[in-house]
Amino acid sequence: MEKDYSIELKALPSLFSLYRKIFFGRKPGWNEQALPKIQVSSSGVCLSREKVEQYASVCGFDFDGKTLPLTYLYVMAFRLHAVIFTHQAITFPLLGMIHLRNSITLHRAVSVDEKFNLECELTDSQVTDSGLEFDLVSRAFVDGELVWESLSTYLYRIEGATRRVRPPKGNGMAWETPQAWSLSDDLGRRYAKASGDYNLIHLHPLLSKRFGFDRVLAHGMWSKARCIAQMMPQIGDRPCTVDVAFKLPLFMPSDVSFAAEINEDNLIFELRDARGRRPHLSGELRFL
Repeated sequence: MEKDYSIELKALPSLFSLYRKIFFGRKPGWNEQALPKIQVSSSGVCLSREKVEQYASVCGFDFDGKTLPLTYLYVMAFRLHAVIFTHQAITFPLLGMIHLRNSITLHRAVSVDEKFNLECELTDSQVTDSGLEFDLVSRAFVDGELVWESLSTYLYRIEGATRRVRPPKGNGMAWETPQAWSLSDDLGRRYAKASGDYNLIHLHPLLSKRFGFDRVLAHGMWSKARCIAQMMPQIGDRPCTVDVAFKLPLFMPSDVSFAAEINEDNLIFELRDARGRRPHLSGELRFL
């Protein structure tokens, strides 16, 4: 029976130091055993207004100097993700993983001046046709109140798994007057500076080629944040859940298109290529 682990951090670690372990450490690969439950927490987390402002600018949010962008706590919680990825009980490397889906629930608007208790837990794992899928659940508390939470599903591809070969299709929504965005080749570096997430595949073509990509990839959570920023006039400060599925890799530089529409009381949205044919991200926003 797998052992469960609980880790309490005195302070949030630097992602730079964790990425050194991720990129230069050696792990043999999945041992075909069920993944253990691993929980990591850190209390009294304070935020930098300057960093939040920088993040908001890169992702397209209109930061008022107080209210956090809906996705910002994810970049803080990801430090706990990385602690789990580098844990000795995880026998496969981060470089073999793909971020499949992410859900974020904002229970109330949160301020840059508040102190947060953050926790993240590796919960469920299962073998699918594509490989080993597992979930990381992250939560943020203020004085014991749950204010924000996220669920990320990752995939570690394993030998012999059946990979999806059909390209994903759009969700059928109208695509008459989409927004057009141009992604510069330095977007990954600007996002890394703002978020602290210095994953090499997002930084420079020479680095991404080392890992099998001809060009730099846009960060999936930047794509989600940019889509949410575009919808903030409809969202306001209302509690909501935003689910997304990451479809096709988004390389930089490139031009993309975005559209959202109302479906009953919810918003459905998609980020596609410039011609509106291939989806990079599909999502739905539900008000609570």
